[in-house]
Amino acid sequence: MCAAGALTAMPVSAETLDSALIQAYQNNPSLNSQRAAVRATDENVPQALAGYRPKVTVTASGGEQSASSTTKTNSSISPNLPATYSTLSGYNSPASAGATITQTIFNGFQTANRTRQAEAQVLAARATLYNTTQTILFNAVVAYMNVLRDGAVLDLQKRNVEVLQEQLRQTRDRFNVGEVTRTDVAQAESSLATGRSQVLTAQANYTSSVATYRQVIGTQPGKLTPGTPVDRFSPTNVDQAVSVGTGSHPSIAAAQYNVDVALQQVKVAEGALYPTLSVQGSFQKNWLSTSSLASMESYNASVLGTLSVPIYQGGSEYSLIRQAKETLGQRRLDLDTARDSVRQAILAAWGQLDAAKANIEATTASVQASEIALNGVREEARVGQRTTFDVLTAQQTLVNARVSLVTAQRDRVVASYSLLSAVGRLVPEVLGLRVPAYQAQVHYEQVRDSWAGVRTPAGR
Repeated sequence: MCAAGALTAMPVSAETLDSALIQAYQNNPSLNSQRAAVRATDENVPQALAGYRPKVTVTASGGEQSASSTTKTNSSISPNLPATYSTLSGYNSPASAGATITQTIFNGFQTANRTRQAEAQVLAARATLYNTTQTILFNAVVAYMNVLRDGAVLDLQKRNVEVLQEQLRQTRDRFNVGEVTRTDVAQAESSLATGRSQVLTAQANYTSSVATYRQVIGTQPGKLTPGTPVDRFSPTNVDQAVSVGTGSHPSIAAAQYNVDVALQQVKVAEGALYPTLSVQGSFQKNWLSTSSLASMESYNASVLGTLSVPIYQGGSEYSLIRQAKETLGQRRLDLDTARDSVRQAILAAWGQLDAAKANIEATTASVQASEIALNGVREEARVGQRTTFDVLTAQQTLVNARVSLVTAQRDRVVASYSLLSAVGRLVPEVLGLRVPAYQAQVHYEQVRDSWAGVRTPAGR
């Protein structure tokens, strides 16, 4: 019946909390979805770099045509002579081929600013992935510990029913010999019915926790070993925790990069007010002609520079600049909000951890006292100094104390992981999980300088 034993039994070939975290890190669909989002964001950089590169277009045409033209010729000898008319008609197969190359020389620094903006977007996406990793791992810890807790509570309630059944049997025997009244039997029957109801509730809670475990971690829970706190990875005091969290938490980093993205967008919008300079080279080869049956072939080539100076485009460019500046102000406020949120989460997690530690001691003492009380009430009931109701009440008090201890043990472990998440350290590298870390930089390097190709790199 020991609640501590329910959470500390070590079954053979049992699954550990670390192995569950590894499975969640590798298989959780939400985490894999965020990784895919980072890879999609990586493509913003080559798209921005495309502004530095030339654009090449090749054209070709061909077909059949029927043409007829009549020419009037006046006499050069005498104006009184009638004009002569000549007609040229026939069929031909005109064709042409050509190419155009356009290179932007200057566009108000828009390409450079778009590239810096895309790089900031990549860094923001990585920070968001880092934060999502923390969330998924923490959810896995909660799911794992909930299965342990609810499984232990279910076992406690089942054992309680067994004790109540034995208590009912003994009460009926004593009733048959006239030691107790019918009221005592009814009280024992009521307690047994309540115990069975608590078993059904515990079973429902356990089933729900198993379903959540399957959703977060990706497998059905087997024999689970107890989880242990990770206080060793957390700062030693609350001031240090706040300093570490506000300096390196991924949600703050993501907000900082979003400020950079908004700042570059302002510069991109301002670039629309600058002149644009480009160079275009083209050539075209024609065989036959669509306008003259007498033309056999022609060729032309050119290299032209174009300078475009915007004067006024209806005012939309100025509106875009103002809009971008407002968005920049919003992102800076979001950064302040992120810092405040992280600080609040750290202080709350620290308080919960302290409370969980104290609760372990209190519930352990409560279990010990309830066990002593139950044994004393039972002995007193045998000599007629206590009623059956007193025994049943003491039994229920002990069960409740054991359930509270199981819950406190679960809360102690979860609170330690919650603090680690609040300071931004709940990642495989810190926990020492034996799993290859996802390397977002690999895919970025594969696509950053790619000039062509539609194959999706397999880099992770």
